[in-house]
Amino acid sequence: MALKAAEINESTKWQDLTEGLKIYEPATSRQFQTGEWRTKTPVLDTERCTQCLLCVPYCPDSSIPVRDGKRQAFDLDHCKGCGICEAACPFGAITMKEGR
Repeated sequence: MALKAAEINESTKWQDLTEGLKIYEPATSRQFQTGEWRTKTPVLDTERCTQCLLCVPYCPDSSIPVRDGKRQAFDLDHCKGCGICEAACPFGAITMKEGR
């Protein structure tokens, strides 16, 4: 019997996990904090950001939330630090720093 993502926590025994930690249900990515994989962290320079939102569709992890037409702080719980947002920003408002 496969455990649901919400049932997995620090006290879960390894024997109870699915082989290779396979996920058997859809739309569970928000239940896993994959930001721990990150080796680089995006930093937003609010002075340079024009709120053009060009970085948003490039983020493969949907880690750049938008509210009321303005981008918010990075969702670092899910950002894997790929740097695609930095490359997509035409204004140099995003830089990647070493570490989490």
